[in-house]
Amino acid sequence: MSAAPGFLDRRGWIWFLAIGVVLIVVVPLLNALPASGAAVRLPDYLIPLFGKYACYAILALSLDLIWGYAGILSLGHGAFFALGGYAMGMYLMRQIGTRGVYANAVLPDFMVFLNWKALPWYWYGFDHFAFAALMVVLVPGVFAFVFGWFAFRSRITGVYFSIITQALTYALLLAFFRNDMGFGGNNGLTDFKDILGFDVHEQSTRRALYITSVIAMGGVFLVCRAIVASKLGRVMLALRDSEARVRFLGYSAERAKLFGFTVSAVLAGIAGALYVPQVGIINPSEFSPANSIEIAIWVAVGGRGTLGGALVGAVAVNLAKSWLTGEVPEAWLFVLGGLFILVTLVFPHGLVGLAQQLKTMRRLLPAVGARKLAE
Repeated sequence: MSAAPGFLDRRGWIWFLAIGVVLIVVVPLLNALPASGAAVRLPDYLIPLFGKYACYAILALSLDLIWGYAGILSLGHGAFFALGGYAMGMYLMRQIGTRGVYANAVLPDFMVFLNWKALPWYWYGFDHFAFAALMVVLVPGVFAFVFGWFAFRSRITGVYFSIITQALTYALLLAFFRNDMGFGGNNGLTDFKDILGFDVHEQSTRRALYITSVIAMGGVFLVCRAIVASKLGRVMLALRDSEARVRFLGYSAERAKLFGFTVSAVLAGIAGALYVPQVGIINPSEFSPANSIEIAIWVAVGGRGTLGGALVGAVAVNLAKSWLTGEVPEAWLFVLGGLFILVTLVFPHGLVGLAQQLKTMRRLLPAVGARKLAE
């Protein structure tokens, strides 16, 4: 069984704080420079793009927590991301008020278009940010808890669990496509105006959302680090390596799995909530099983079982996606498939593992050379 990592040593804290200063202070300042005469100014479009990457990094951390440390591969994790996004989208839709397409409407525009007569009961309360924030955490968390309780109690593991989670997110995809669900159908929720009274289209608001996303990413990293460094983290590692032995020693595998799965879903929901105001839309395509598979690829490319690897994988893969889909869009799916094959066959420990192997080889090479000279 692999040893659980410590929380953060002194060197780790220095790196953590240094990266935090760059992302939270330097990046917004470079964007806030005057548009004329500043050669190092960051373009406005990069701020929401970086904010989106931070949300993806949180999502990758949430999956790595259960896959990398507990051996639970969820291929439906995009569902929790989308549920958190819809909760935030419902709040943003309620903020539009009379400034929508239908100026005198008290209902969201799509409900007026579909001839709805009254606001559905499950939309009540979403005109308050505090209620929406609670739902961002509660809806994915309760959904994951109920699903996980039945699944883990039935001892569904391995590929069977992965298939069931994929079927779950596909079922939600079909449900949210329906207009009578009250979530905007195929078009979803969009045309947002304000968040907490601030215009979501203003660059200052976008910078604030970006900073919030980066702070959340750092907070989620520390939460995940604290979990995996705890006694529970050691139990999760043991479950990944040998669940039968954990049961033999008297630990409750179901409780440990259920806790990790529920926390992971909550973190994914928070990522979705931060994502929606920055991209300006949430629709059923976020439930697509292909999205959940792509999340697993991020974690695998970065390095499963290393929280830093999840961050690296999410950012690196999405940077490549942003560039390739702009330059050679038809090549992206081939590149993504190639990455999956490379991770499986060439560097199974991901980029972080590959870097550690190269570092070890560099340290050992002088010793090997000295031994050969001595011979």
